[in-house]
Amino acid sequence: LTDQISDLLFTTEKEAEKNLVAEGIDSKRVCFAGNVMIDTLLNNLKKATPFSEVLSRHISSYRQNIEAKNYALLTMHRPSNVDDEAVLSRVLDTIVEISQKLPVIFPVHPRTAKMIEKFGLTSKLQSGNITCLPPLPYLEILGVVSSAKVVLTDSGGLQEETTALGVPCITLRESTERPITVDQGTNVIVGSDSEKILSSMKEVLERGGKSGQIPEKWDGHAAKRIIQKIIEHYL
Repeated sequence: LTDQISDLLFTTEKEAEKNLVAEGIDSKRVCFAGNVMIDTLLNNLKKATPFSEVLSRHISSYRQNIEAKNYALLTMHRPSNVDDEAVLSRVLDTIVEISQKLPVIFPVHPRTAKMIEKFGLTSKLQSGNITCLPPLPYLEILGVVSSAKVVLTDSGGLQEETTALGVPCITLRESTERPITVDQGTNVIVGSDSEKILSSMKEVLERGGKSGQIPEKWDGHAAKRIIQKIIEHYL
């Protein structure tokens, strides 16, 4: 309904215009502007907290034994991964196995922490080389993402941010609403299947993971293009 009654529709990728036209939207109302979330990322990248400082802030015993581009970042919060005991247990077992080859930093979402405790899975996190952190503010998570060797996540936003930063991303979901991150970016979709996760991690460890390109107009200037189009349209 919102699409149908809007005067202007701004998209993050060219394929979106095709979808809108297929819905009956006049292409003249559609403007390919770029990704405003990437505007935020690029404008804040220099302000990002270095990952070592993030660890020092949250871990009193941290001894700088984790190096930049030599750790995996894990984030996980979606019900499909954390509300099912069998799925959550399987994923955590897989992460423990990964941590034997590459340290894992895991900012634990409150929902995830609750379910780990409910299912009695805390010991799994203690059995591997996994550094658990509280949820991190934007500038801290940005610092941790940008210095990671690989990101394992079920977050939508991180799929886009890793593509913009050139960091390999392994998405723990069966599908994505950000297809451009797979078609052009650094993202691969593996779901919660242990074999697929480990296969993608092997690719990262042996060959650096999926290389991608930054999508067109993910350049930090999407908001400027949006403002300019609004001015042209209404003034």
